[in-house]
Amino acid sequence: MNGYQRIAAALRGERPDRVPVMLHNFMVAAREAGHTMEAFREDPAKLAGSFTRAVETYGYDGVLVDVDTATLAGALGVPLELPEDEPAVCRGARLSSLAEVDDLEPPDVARDPRVQVWLEGVRRLVRHFGGEVYVRGNCDQAPFSLASMMRGAAEWMMDLMDEGNHERAERLLDHCGEAGVQFIRLMAATGAHMVSNGDSPAGPDLVSPRLYRSFALPWEKRLVDEAHGLGLPYALHICGRTDRILDGMLETGADALDLDYKTDMRLAHDRMKDRATLIGNLDPSGVLALGTPALVDEKTRELVAIFADTPRLIVNAGCAIPPTTPPQNLRAMIRAARA
Repeated sequence: MNGYQRIAAALRGERPDRVPVMLHNFMVAAREAGHTMEAFREDPAKLAGSFTRAVETYGYDGVLVDVDTATLAGALGVPLELPEDEPAVCRGARLSSLAEVDDLEPPDVARDPRVQVWLEGVRRLVRHFGGEVYVRGNCDQAPFSLASMMRGAAEWMMDLMDEGNHERAERLLDHCGEAGVQFIRLMAATGAHMVSNGDSPAGPDLVSPRLYRSFALPWEKRLVDEAHGLGLPYALHICGRTDRILDGMLETGADALDLDYKTDMRLAHDRMKDRATLIGNLDPSGVLALGTPALVDEKTRELVAIFADTPRLIVNAGCAIPPTTPPQNLRAMIRAARA
């Protein structure tokens, strides 16, 4: 089996010849290729070349093409800061009050040049790897997360506390959902094998499971349905300890859940083993970036052992891998997954 076949099998619930590995390593890949994050996000050749070099260096099975968590927000008019050697971040909000949602023009994310760089980078990777390496085109933020950027995180949370705001909050989520659907359609046209979104502000670390079910899950499901309508599997990522919303995340219909190291993996196994594939969940900082190869080996083997009775596992970090992660730790993770 090649990398594409391994990951495709794990997503279908079929046993691959060995546990596949997909790295959330865009910052590592850019640095090891000698590119700043500015160059990486502005030049599709450098973006694609960074991942190509990383696969050739480490020999893993699937590329997760990510750029930052602010591209889609920028396409919707949120002010951005674009550091030379860090991912872009939001600086300020698009809406000073929720009432301004009534004045928003329909989104058209294809016009944004940074969205186009992301798409062209994926297109180049698909052409380069053919059917040998699995290419997952991340589509930035899911609607709840994007709404929190449009409004400002604190203001968005306060808006949701007032039932009088809920109709406008849903209109903002619809606006953000349309942007997400557009990105998924554009990503599908690149030939990407899978799409995904992150929705970390919707997790229990920040909002209650009740609010998650009311204001995140329905719009996450819309993205999943769009991906499935296009014939693509879908992965949903939420940071933090997601134990209390795992059932809800599965109700979206996502083919895979990309989970953080704080989530109880035995609980995740029991909930997911017959319904969705786990992508994760090693601690990207405490283990991969700051740990020893021996610790990485230990934690990877622990994860593989928990999922030994199911093929539904793709080993990865629980979130983006820091750029300072030692190469020997990445190699230890890949070796242990394949042991």
